[in-house]
Amino acid sequence: MHWPIWRAKVTERSMEPALLPGDCLLIRRTRRIRPGQVVVARHPDRPEMLLVKRAARRADGGWWLESDNPGAGAVDSRRFGAVPGPLIEGRVLARYWRARSLLPNGPGICPRTPERPRRAAGPFSVRRELSDGEPRAVPALRPAG
Repeated sequence: MHWPIWRAKVTERSMEPALLPGDCLLIRRTRRIRPGQVVVARHPDRPEMLLVKRAARRADGGWWLESDNPGAGAVDSRRFGAVPGPLIEGRVLARYWRARSLLPNGPGICPRTPERPRRAAGPFSVRRELSDGEPRAVPALRPAG
């Protein structure tokens, strides 16, 4: 059974800065896409391989898919041409990060990257401070908006 909404995890750097390795994605299974949307498609020559790319334009025989970061050695339509419509799996609805566990090294831990600090949703966030060399969580008030 194919669920209409599914998830995947970014593993490569081809979509930086929009998507980073480790980002989790919610994907809606559909072939109705528009230029500019980020989609998940199967590689034309290796159908077991899923690609996360930006739909650039319609082309003869399908969609022209491009990477946001072609300098990262990206595999996209510049290498294999247009992707046939049946190989489009869906479009990305949202990016999210797995919830962090309150226990050290517990389930749900995702490594924090210095390029993009994680923030809690809403007016409050948590920052870490060192006290005697031990990290601890301290609630910090942040202005809404």
